[in-house]
Amino acid sequence: MDQQTLKMLKKEALDTRIKTIGCISSFGSGHIGGAMSIVEVLTYLYYKEMRIDADDPAWKDRDRLVLSKGHSGPSLYATLAKKGFFPMEWLKTLNKGGTNLPSHVDMTKTPGIDFTAGSLGQGISAAVGIALGLRVQNSDAYVYSIVGDGESQEGEVWEAAELAGAQSLDHLIAFTDLNGQQLDGYTEDIIPMHHLKERYETFGWDSYEINGHSFEEIDEAVSKAKSVKGKPHMIIMHTHKSQGYIPGEGIKANHSMTVSLEKAEEAIRALKEREGAV
Repeated sequence: MDQQTLKMLKKEALDTRIKTIGCISSFGSGHIGGAMSIVEVLTYLYYKEMRIDADDPAWKDRDRLVLSKGHSGPSLYATLAKKGFFPMEWLKTLNKGGTNLPSHVDMTKTPGIDFTAGSLGQGISAAVGIALGLRVQNSDAYVYSIVGDGESQEGEVWEAAELAGAQSLDHLIAFTDLNGQQLDGYTEDIIPMHHLKERYETFGWDSYEINGHSFEEIDEAVSKAKSVKGKPHMIIMHTHKSQGYIPGEGIKANHSMTVSLEKAEEAIRALKEREGAV
């Protein structure tokens, strides 16, 4: 990755974090932790990798993104708004009556959302189905999906993994957001997510393990994945929950948090100072 592209991605990721904090503060609370931990991969996909058209969100030849951990919608909403899928003003309506931006992503309400998030585990299953459908249509589009580590305790995730491996879905690239925390605490204390790379390889996947906040490592993993034929791909991202929302970093209870307008302003100011953007 050249330095100009890297600089652009870092700038956009910072802006997405700022807009995500603002989006959640407009409602007063939300899933700040998991939304902030996937900002880099969303920025990379939408600003460098994915084939999309904001003027035609249903374009049949587009690449798809299935946000299986659908409660992390605010950072995807911020990304889509920035790319022109809907007005930026919508970010102030998160989860309010009549909104087009519900707490969990919904393809019937929001332009640019490719699948509605239901119970945990359903998104990755849908991504497998979409990839199968596109292959039947002889489409060369890629399907990307982002799965949570707590979500990966669901059996449905592994049923989807088994089918994807058996069907050799090489146009499916999934990411596990391995931030080490879930609703009730640390995954290590609930059901440890050990050996995920090896687990997916057992199901016939091409698998990678990276720093999920490094654009260089995301880029290298995606490039390698696209060069491997005949296997689906899993990129396991080591991330930090609430990354960029400094009041939530490093604390246990940061799945869903109260984020007042005052807290948001302070957090954005502190983030800009830390990133040298003031």
